[in-house]
Amino acid sequence: MGGPASIECVFAGRDGYTLDMTTADEPNVEPNPEKPTEQWVTGDEPMTGPQQSYLETLAREGGEDPPEDLTKAEASEEIERLQQVTGRGASGT
Repeated sequence: MGGPASIECVFAGRDGYTLDMTTADEPNVEPNPEKPTEQWVTGDEPMTGPQQSYLETLAREGGEDPPEDLTKAEASEEIERLQQVTGRGASGT
C-alpha cells in the first residue's frame, strides 16, 4: 500500500468565495496521532458502547471473561492487550 490518497474538494459559496480543501500537498499528515491514555481529557469517563462490544468480542475470542465497568482509557488499554492475545488489530490484521 502507498501513502494516503490525494483528496481534492472545492466548495463554491453563494457569495462567490471558494474553499479549496486539497490535501495532496500536505506532507506526512497523521490523521489520528496517538496520545497516552493518561492524557485523555475524557479518559476517566465510562467506556463507550462500541468499546464494550469490541471488548466482549475480543475477550470471547481470547477465552477470557469480558471486563466490566472500565473507563474509556482502561478499555482502550484492554483492547490493545486483547488484540495482542487474539492476533487482531493493527499488527495482527
